Amino acid sequence: MKKIFVIFAHPKKNSFCSAIKDEFIKNAEKAGNKIDLCNLYEIDFDPVFDGSTTTLPEIKSFQDRIDYADVIAFIYPIWWFRAPAILEGFIDRVFIPPWAFEYKSIIGFYGYPIGKLSGKKAIILNTYGSPRLVTRFFFLNLPIRRKKRGFLNVCGIRNIIYKGFFSVPFISESERQIILQKVSKIAKNV
Repeated sequence: MKKIFVIFAHPKKNSFCSAIKDEFIKNAEKAGNKIDLCNLYEIDFDPVFDGSTTTLPEIKSFQDRIDYADVIAFIYPIWWFRAPAILEGFIDRVFIPPWAFEYKSIIGFYGYPIGKLSGKKAIILNTYGSPRLVTRFFFLNLPIRRKKRGFLNVCGIRNIIYKGFFSVPFISESERQIILQKVSKIAKNV
């Protein structure tokens, strides 16, 4: 059994992204895993980061939930080649030093991060409005590269499963069912 902290960021309950979240949770639970869902829009999370690394009680509670989890699952759409602002703000406010990482100084201002979450696994499930070709070749799949290298790797998380689902507003219902089957398989094999 794995303990999975699901961070979900989509404002609409009837979105396909929400269907992906529901399918993931349903199948992860069927496989015997324990789910802790954090729906950022439902809890009206304040994403505004003031630059402080002081850990407020509400932020500490999220950190405790992540500490308890074996897996952190991020389920969200890609808008303007980035995550929704509410998720970006959650990352800014929750994954702060010295809890998530700290810097090891080499000389002067030069150094490198030492991640503190290295025992964790991450799953990222994204919906895109754009086609795969545009995202991967013209924009070099920047949204996921940014999340992997600029965020998860800095925090020490290297065991990452990523699945992007493209052209979501334009695909057929049968194609959506195929996507949900893929999500089901990922959830069952966490």
